[in-house]
Amino acid sequence: MTADYRQMNGIALAYIGDAIYEVYIRDHLLAQGMTKPTRLHHRATHYVSAKAQAMLIKKMEEQALLTPEEQEYFKRGRNAKSYTSAKNTSVVTYRISTGFEALFGYLYLSGQKERLDELATWCINTVEKGEK
Repeated sequence: MTADYRQMNGIALAYIGDAIYEVYIRDHLLAQGMTKPTRLHHRATHYVSAKAQAMLIKKMEEQALLTPEEQEYFKRGRNAKSYTSAKNTSVVTYRISTGFEALFGYLYLSGQKERLDELATWCINTVEKGEK
């Protein structure tokens, strides 16, 4: 990684974090034996939608799962000025999901693979518990 995550704005962190989280979800769905693109996309939205990500952050906060530094990077993303608009969700939910993605971007760019794995697994399990 050549980019210095400490100097990045929240939108840049969210940009990479969105992709990283998406890879975890796609890997999980493929590991479950799903192969049809339409089905994969439909299932993925349960994990990667702004509403799902906002719910996950809320649960992380309730369980005090994040370190103070992780909370700072979440807030950096949440509070960042975005010039894109929310699609199918409120502005508040969209901003919270941007913070969620910024958190994943921070963990990835700072080389915290173990923590990234831990939080991604927690997110997957939390979404699946909520669906049962």
